[in-house]
Amino acid sequence: MNESTAFSNIKTLRGLLDSGEILAVELTQIFAERINCLNQTSKAFISLDIDNALKQAEQLDHLSNRKILAGIPYACKDLFDVEGIATTGGSRVLHDNVATQDADCITQMNNAGAIFLGKNNLHEFAYGATGENAVYGTPPNPYDQTRLAGGSSSGSAAAVAYGLCSTALGTDTGGSVRAPAALCGLVGFKPTYGRISTEGVIPYSWALDHIGGITRCVADAALVFSALDGQRVDKALNLKNLTVGIPETFFFENADSEILTSIEQLMQLLTQAGATMKKVAMPSMEYTRTVSLTVQMPEALSYHSRYLESRGELYSPDFRAGLALAQNLLAEHYVRAKRFIETYRRDTNRAFAEVDVLLTPATPTIAPKIGVTEVSIGSYSEPAGNAITRYTSFFNMTGHPAITFPCGMHTEGLPMAAQLIGRHYGDEALLCVAQLIESALGFCVPEPDLSGLD
Repeated sequence: MNESTAFSNIKTLRGLLDSGEILAVELTQIFAERINCLNQTSKAFISLDIDNALKQAEQLDHLSNRKILAGIPYACKDLFDVEGIATTGGSRVLHDNVATQDADCITQMNNAGAIFLGKNNLHEFAYGATGENAVYGTPPNPYDQTRLAGGSSSGSAAAVAYGLCSTALGTDTGGSVRAPAALCGLVGFKPTYGRISTEGVIPYSWALDHIGGITRCVADAALVFSALDGQRVDKALNLKNLTVGIPETFFFENADSEILTSIEQLMQLLTQAGATMKKVAMPSMEYTRTVSLTVQMPEALSYHSRYLESRGELYSPDFRAGLALAQNLLAEHYVRAKRFIETYRRDTNRAFAEVDVLLTPATPTIAPKIGVTEVSIGSYSEPAGNAITRYTSFFNMTGHPAITFPCGMHTEGLPMAAQLIGRHYGDEALLCVAQLIESALGFCVPEPDLSGLD
C-alpha cells in the first residue's frame, strides 16, 4: 500500500484522510520512510523537518475542520524561507542563512493544512535549467537515472516524481517549474506574474521570477493554486467552445519528431472533441534569450553583490562567471531589454484577442543525459539548458500563466509534455482547460519503475 499511496494524487489522499482510512501521521510516515530510502538516489532533499511534520500531522488528526490541503505532505525548493531552517539556495554561500520567519507562500500552504517535510535541491541559486549541483548532487530523472530531472527546480520535481511528497513548490524564471515537471512526467504550473507573493523567497530575477507548483495531475495543481492564491478554481468550460492558438513559428521548430507527433495527436483529439485550432502570429523570437539574460543577470548581481567580496570563492564557477558578465552590462542594455519585454507582452496579448489558450510542446527534447553540455536534434545543436527551457522562457517575460502536462511516452522510455498558455490573470480558466484535456482525452504516463533503488 505504501508505494501506491505515495503515488496517489491529492484528491485520492484527501478521500483516504477524510474517511479515516489513513491518518495524517501515517501518511507523513509513509513519505518519511520513502525519503529515508530514496533520497540518496534521488538527491531531492537538502534538509528535512520530519519531527515537526509528524507533530503537525498528529494535531491535524484531532481536528474535524478539514482545510483544502489538510494532511497533505509537501516540500519546497531551498529558496523559500521556513522559520528555523537554513535557506541555502543550493549553495555553500548561504550555509548559515537560517530563516527567522516563513515565506508568504509557506504560510499559505500551512494555513491550508499542508504538512511541510523539507527543502528541495536545485541548480545553485536557480542559475541553470539542467539542475546540476556540485554541492548537493544532481537529481536524476526517475525514468532513467542516467538522465537529468531538469532544473532549476530539480529537487522539487524529483521529490514528487520519486514519490517522496505529494506536491512541491518551486520558482520559475525561465521554465524552472514547468520544464523539470515536463521531463519527469508531472504537471508544472506557473501562475500569472505577481499573482503569488515572492516575499521570503531568495530572488534570482525580480522581473521574471514566478512561484509555481509541481504536482501529479492538473486537478492537484488547481488545489495548490487555490491554497496559495485563496481563490477556488471553479469555472464552467467545455472543449466545444474552445479556440486553441497554434504559434506559426519557433515553437514547433528544431524539436524531437516524436514530441511533435504527440502534440499533433493532442490537436487532433481536441478537434474531435469540438475545439477549434487557429494559427496565430507571435512576436519575433530572434533576441528573446539575449533579452531575458540581459534582465536576469544584473538583477541577480544586485542581490548577490553583497556576498561576492566576502564569500565569492564559495560560488560555483559557472554562476560566478555569470555575475562577472552582469558587471559588464550597462544600464542602457538593461533598459532596452525591459522595453523589448514590454513589446513582447503587448504583442502576445494581441494573440489572445483571437484565441482562448496557446498550445506548444513543453520542451523540444526529452531529458538529456547527465553531464551532456550540448543537445542535438537533427542538424540543430544548442546548450542543454537552452534546449530544456527554449519553449518556456518567453512566457516569463510576458508574465502569462502557463502549465505543462504529460502527453505521452517517448520510445526511449521518457515522458513528453505539452504546454498551455492563458491570458493574463486567466489562471483559473487555464487550469480548467488543462483539466478538461486531462480528464477527457486521458493523456497520462506510467509511474516510473523504481524497483531496486532502495
